[in-house]
Amino acid sequence: MASGVTGCTSVSYYAQSLEGHVQIMAARRNVGKLIRDPSTPETLRAKLASASAIRRFATVELALPENNSYRSYVDIGRDSVTFAVFAAPQFSLAPITWCFPVFGCVPYRGYFSRKSAAESAAELQRQGLDVYVSGVTAYSTLGWFSDPLLSTMLRQDDTYLASLVFHELAHQKIYVNNDSAFNEAFAVAVETTGVRKWLRATGNRAGLRRYEADRRRRADFLGLISKTREELRQVYGSPRAPDQMAEAKAATIDTLRMRYRQMRNKRWAGYRGYDAWFDAPINNAKLAATAVYGEQVPAFLRLFNLCSGDYPRFYASVRRIADLHEPSRAEALKAADTCD
Repeated sequence: MASGVTGCTSVSYYAQSLEGHVQIMAARRNVGKLIRDPSTPETLRAKLASASAIRRFATVELALPENNSYRSYVDIGRDSVTFAVFAAPQFSLAPITWCFPVFGCVPYRGYFSRKSAAESAAELQRQGLDVYVSGVTAYSTLGWFSDPLLSTMLRQDDTYLASLVFHELAHQKIYVNNDSAFNEAFAVAVETTGVRKWLRATGNRAGLRRYEADRRRRADFLGLISKTREELRQVYGSPRAPDQMAEAKAATIDTLRMRYRQMRNKRWAGYRGYDAWFDAPINNAKLAATAVYGEQVPAFLRLFNLCSGDYPRFYASVRRIADLHEPSRAEALKAADTCD
């Protein structure tokens, strides 16, 4: 099976990326000034005040970059800032990758326009690929620019906002070209431990209980996905004819949905927060996109605990592992039994 295919990137793609980013950067407004401005709506003022406190916490308590990121604000006037297009072959879980200057190779293409994302997805589907399009709430320029807070980041509670700020700043702290699974799992680990520490520091016990319940459900969800991915690997590695393989693929995905319903109704006491994910089409691209954000997270959390929750030590240990080449990097992370 292929380990991934590098797609071509056109001049028009770079043009839309640059234009969308420049428009956002040009619309930035200083958070401090907005908080002090009497014309700022009270709801927005309260959100920005929380964001400012969260930003300070990120630097002081989590040792995340001290820079101008998330000290400005932009109302982008839509539900998603970008739209990520993922693709994978019909009978493979290895995502298609695209390579870019600075960011390296990643398993998606990002568009500032929903229409452009849909057009790209349609073209990939015409090539016979499984495709998945996901709206994105925030993105990082890895410290090359002063990333602003976006209106999409403020639409839920402060716990959600903190998770986004910690996650995106983690990308500025450590980023490995061509290893999205490593980068995203590291950022999720920083996000998770950081939100827990922030909720404890602010005395938000109820919020911490809700967050821990959400984390447990997330772990259950990723466990289901991992099990299904392994079953599909066996299907794709079998000597079936294409039509038989397609039938086995569909049956495996039906089983995934059945397992989810059982877990939702029994283990989760009817919690329906993942219904939309399961009600929408499920294919290799969607499963691959989900795995990128979850499979290595437990290993990073274990390493964080080995470092006794000391962020500078944790980052130093992660950097040493990041300097290794694949597959040694993933193996070292999995086998780590000490912080140093």
